[in-house]
Amino acid sequence: MREADADVPVVSLSDGVVTLRPWSRDDAGFMAEAFADPAIRRYNGAHDRLGRPAPPLSIEDAEATIDEFASSWRAFVAAEPPSGVAFAITEAASGGLVGCCGVDDWSKADVAQFGYWIGPNARGRGYATRAVVLLTRWLFELGAARAFLTVEADNEASAAVARRAGFVHEGTMRAHSVWQGERCDVMWFAALPLEWTMRKPDEPT
Repeated sequence: MREADADVPVVSLSDGVVTLRPWSRDDAGFMAEAFADPAIRRYNGAHDRLGRPAPPLSIEDAEATIDEFASSWRAFVAAEPPSGVAFAITEAASGGLVGCCGVDDWSKADVAQFGYWIGPNARGRGYATRAVVLLTRWLFELGAARAFLTVEADNEASAAVARRAGFVHEGTMRAHSVWQGERCDVMWFAALPLEWTMRKPDEPT
């Protein structure tokens, strides 16, 4: 870990197959490579108002993004909501990087919005579902009254992850986003702590 990462708190979540940990500047190469992937640029990257994707990340861009995550982690430790914090998704056994999940927003009403992506070489192995379950459990332990995520309507793989992780499809927001000048529908998935089907067996119902 580089000196710049030394003051980032150590928060780790694991189910024995995947581990979630804060990003390090040492991970910038993986992030930059991942954001060159067409699917990640389509569904997770920054777009302009016409839905045109931003250029792929450079190593310096990735380091700047990781620095922003670190700032959010420090704010969280200082008793602020975990808005903006992000975990690197890794294989628990090898420590190899496979993706990302993080909290996009935590509202004053304790509603948490989050997202996730998996690198192209690690898809189809169940990592995303496991990461979403770990992250959701953590959010509820922190006091979130509701957790939700949004998925582009044509992103069937991501919608399947949400369903497998116990999220309920609450509806579709028509023409809610834009991609390459075309309006797109967006699906809305949510979970509530007392009804979430993936909660621990010993948790009260």
